[in-house]
Amino acid sequence: QVRLQESGGESVQVGGSLRLSCRVSGYVYSYSGHCMGWFRQVAGKEREAVAGTIIGGATANYAASVAGRFTVSSDNAKTVLYLEMNDLKEDDSAMYFCAADGNCGAGYWQRSEGFPIWGQGTQVTVSS
Repeated sequence: QVRLQESGGESVQVGGSLRLSCRVSGYVYSYSGHCMGWFRQVAGKEREAVAGTIIGGATANYAASVAGRFTVSSDNAKTVLYLEMNDLKEDDSAMYFCAADGNCGAGYWQRSEGFPIWGQGTQVTVSS
């Protein structure tokens, strides 16, 4: 059974940087070729897509609100998904979740309902 575990969330100041990690476990081989995504959610609001990528792929999709500031990548073993976040803003404060086995096609990667596997989340708080 595939499991996801996020880490790296903490409190930072506006303009700061963080790197979130999502470790994939319960899978024998690398997770190369699987569609994974980062989502975030503020209490009382809908879950928002942040980024989506195929592990080991050359491209990624980003929400307009984070494009140019956030970068998604994976480790060489293709078992950890990263989210590098720069120039953080107060609006970036949220619980961040990684998700796996979704559809990374255009128009689909933003759909949280398309991802069957989720981690527990890691909290990011950005303050001035």
